[in-house]
Amino acid sequence: MSAPDRRAKLDRDHPHLSVRRQCAMLGIARSGVYRPPPPANDDELALLRRIDELYTRWPFLGSRRMTAMLRAEGVSINRKRVQRLMRRMGIAALGPKPRTTKSAPGHIIHPYLLREITVDRVNQVWAADITYVPIGRGFLYLVAVMDWASRAVLAWRLSNSMDVAFCVSALEEALARFGRPEIFNTDQGSQFTSAAFTGVLAAAGIRISMDGRGRWIDNVFIERLWRSLKHEDVVCCESRAA
Repeated sequence: MSAPDRRAKLDRDHPHLSVRRQCAMLGIARSGVYRPPPPANDDELALLRRIDELYTRWPFLGSRRMTAMLRAEGVSINRKRVQRLMRRMGIAALGPKPRTTKSAPGHIIHPYLLREITVDRVNQVWAADITYVPIGRGFLYLVAVMDWASRAVLAWRLSNSMDVAFCVSALEEALARFGRPEIFNTDQGSQFTSAAFTGVLAAAGIRISMDGRGRWIDNVFIERLWRSLKHEDVVCCESRAA
């Protein structure tokens, strides 16, 4: 669950829990509760779009190189702001490194089950992931459920927040239309480790697998999908519209 979603759960009139205590329990900073962040202006939306374009073309870019490329284009920006915007978009350099996706405190992390498995048939392994796509004057989150053997997208949903509900909705549609897989693999993002998402998998008798630390390649198929989608559909459509 994203920080805005956790802030929405805060009850300022709770009879027993102070705002300080609720912030501690939800894992959010009190500064964000007392002083909500201002909405993005046109300059920031343009910057978010450019970061997304650069990352789509070169997904191995980290905040240092992203900052350098933006500065080379004449953008006055520091690395700290680039880091903040990349966190907001949910993107990180694609490459071998320690864990880049953090689950929420208290969520159960399941072991990675695909290390010695050959995936060669439909409904053997499914996977899901979330990306950030530019839409008009803003951005939306996109989740997709993919079959590893066929590379087919079984279901997808768009959302303006990182709430788990749109991920569960896509999962339930895929199960209703295509049956159930033997194994479902995701990263360790809070949406996928949540009880709401894993509960649907467990109820269907599906084995749950999650990418381990440093296992960037485990998600490579769906990362290729995101790159194709943004290059061939989103960016091309916007170019024609312009």
